[in-house]
Amino acid sequence: MTSTTGTGTGAETAADPATEPTARTRTERAATATAPGAVNAAGGTSEVELLIGGMTCASCAARVEKKLNRMDGVSATVNYATEKAKVSYGADVQVADLIATVVRTGYTAEEPPPPEPAPDASEGPEGAAPAAEPDALRHRLLVSAALAAPVVLLSMVPALQFDNWQWLALTLAAPVVVWGGWPFHRAAWTNARHRAATMDTLVSVGTLAAFGWSLWALFFGHAGMTGMHEEFRFPVDRMDGASTIYLEVAAGVVALILLGRYLEARSKRRAGAALRALMELGAKDVAVLRDGREVRLPVASLAVGDRFVVRPGEKIATDGTVVEGVSAVDASMLTGESVPVDVGPGDQVAGATVNAGGLLVVEAARVGADTQLARMARLVEDAQNGKAAVQRLADRISAVFVPVVILIALGTFGVWLGVTGDTAAAFTAAVAVLIIACPCALGLATPTALMVGTGRGAQLGILIKGPEVLESTRRVDTVVLDKTGTVTTGRMTLQEVHVADGEDESEVLRLAGALEHASEHPVARAIAAGAEERVGALPPAERFENVPGRGVRGRVEGREVAAGRLYDTLPGELAEARSRAEREGRTAVVVGWDGRARGVLAVADTIRETSAEAVRELRALGLTPVLLTGDNRTVAEAVARAVGIDEVIAEVLPEDKVDVVRRLRREGRTVAMVGDGVNDAAALATADLGLAMGTGTDAAIEAGDLTLVRGDLRVAADAIRLSRRTLATIKGNLVWAFGYNVAALPLAAAGLLNPMIAGAAMAFSSVFVVTNSLRLRRFR
Repeated sequence: MTSTTGTGTGAETAADPATEPTARTRTERAATATAPGAVNAAGGTSEVELLIGGMTCASCAARVEKKLNRMDGVSATVNYATEKAKVSYGADVQVADLIATVVRTGYTAEEPPPPEPAPDASEGPEGAAPAAEPDALRHRLLVSAALAAPVVLLSMVPALQFDNWQWLALTLAAPVVVWGGWPFHRAAWTNARHRAATMDTLVSVGTLAAFGWSLWALFFGHAGMTGMHEEFRFPVDRMDGASTIYLEVAAGVVALILLGRYLEARSKRRAGAALRALMELGAKDVAVLRDGREVRLPVASLAVGDRFVVRPGEKIATDGTVVEGVSAVDASMLTGESVPVDVGPGDQVAGATVNAGGLLVVEAARVGADTQLARMARLVEDAQNGKAAVQRLADRISAVFVPVVILIALGTFGVWLGVTGDTAAAFTAAVAVLIIACPCALGLATPTALMVGTGRGAQLGILIKGPEVLESTRRVDTVVLDKTGTVTTGRMTLQEVHVADGEDESEVLRLAGALEHASEHPVARAIAAGAEERVGALPPAERFENVPGRGVRGRVEGREVAAGRLYDTLPGELAEARSRAEREGRTAVVVGWDGRARGVLAVADTIRETSAEAVRELRALGLTPVLLTGDNRTVAEAVARAVGIDEVIAEVLPEDKVDVVRRLRREGRTVAMVGDGVNDAAALATADLGLAMGTGTDAAIEAGDLTLVRGDLRVAADAIRLSRRTLATIKGNLVWAFGYNVAALPLAAAGLLNPMIAGAAMAFSSVFVVTNSLRLRRFR
């Protein structure tokens, strides 16, 4: 076992260039983790979240983001999957200016409505609006598919082609191209007016070109003649342009892309379902005590300090403190922990958890946006609105991709026409290029995986603060574990009782517990609680006196009882028991009465039952655990041995924890830090990856990258595993999306893909990316 004592030298406190930006970034993030539109006094900036309407692909999001970022003092991130823009802006900019910029770009923007403490599933932007959009799209898809199917069959199967079949195909295809494809045409026109091109431009130009060619061939060429026959071809070959129609391409591509859009919209809604479910967990009304009577009120009417009644089976309305009653609370929807937690007077309870036992009276401590549930939802939504580094690369590519594709399509037409002299074949190849190249999958690769991964994490009690965190989890090789409150419970408990020969253990415990019950010292409270648990009710203590630095004494049931280090000589068995307890890092308290030592009580901070298993899981992920504590080396090494940690850094002052993390980073390690206290906050922010125990302080939670809602160290391993799985899914999506376009474009340009096959492949690419992301919902 390696044991190191923290020294806090000047060399370690020097600024570390690799560390400072990380710490500064997290500090700024913590400072601005406020409600939308709130001002960050330190920087004179404000933040707002805008709902963006009219975006149809990643290129749209990239255009809006670029326009906003061109404004002075504005920094914006636009997420296509969530259809939101997160904007930071200076004092010289108004929200109205931001909205006007988005509108001038060709889209709509508005601020989201104020959050409700417990929104109804049928209301608000997370309810009715998302549901209405897929329904309208579904109606357009069903009508278009019903009309396009006969056109495709007639065009592909010569045996079905009766005399003048082409005119029936035109009648059926026209409404599909015009009405079914109207969203694409409208978006393309809007973009054109703003001198821009997006995926809709490719779809609109491609389908209208195919339809326009067909109209020309039918009315001015030979395709409208009775007895005309066609057959479906996979590759492009020479043909008579005047007698060739592309109605199946025009109608089929519109129907297929509508299908892709519908599946995409439905999947995006499923991807965000975890967040909506989280917000819908809260109670809708509450029985508030007013003048001794219960009054049923909406949860929104609760104020801090109100007392309310929670009956068995009801949800606790908001975060608070139990003032009456004893029960078990099921917190699985917030923490992922399936075992109910026993609570009684003085215990904290969280809103949206379920009272599984007796009647409770709770005093509200936090309401509305300050509750644990609301803060969890805000953290998840902030993470979903962010972008990983790999997604920013994809966005930059998407922004220039469409104009490049249009040039490739024109080049394809020119080359085919010059080489073959066949206008129809050249046109077919060019249309295939336009349709196959739509970069939908690029825009969906990161947001959908991030939405599903962060949503699933929230269900398991793991809050991922942002996509940049995912990259950190992949590189981490060392995990620093704060001892108190992380590896241990942070609460002193009575571990062992040793009594002198001839003494009764129950009597020693009863008298020691009675005396210590009058003290507020953590060790005294642990002895009193342990004694009550083992022997029952304790008698009162009289003439209680605290002897500074040595212990306490008083009178119990007529005996002069003392506890601590007030006895200079001990019987042999008690001296050995005290030495053994101190070697094991425990606090030894000698108890006696009437001038003679009668027993030794060993008290220690309890190691969490799951800590050893958690350390094994972290090792299995390739991480080296390090125990960090301000306790003496003996205590630290005893805890480390118990949980299986080899490297210990002990006797570190709270302010020196940052220096330890910096020193480890300078050694070439990539460091994750797990902590829960105020004194851990700076170290959490300095580490490459900060994991804050959700049972800890607000300062630690704000400084961390990942918050573990449940106070169980095993969740740290789950969090790293989920983050790595999410990152792997994002990269897999991007490899598919890039690979698909890189492989498909040359095939289309070479004339090896029929435009309708190209449309089907393009739609499948987007659906594949979203479906692949949805696999994260099965993470255990």
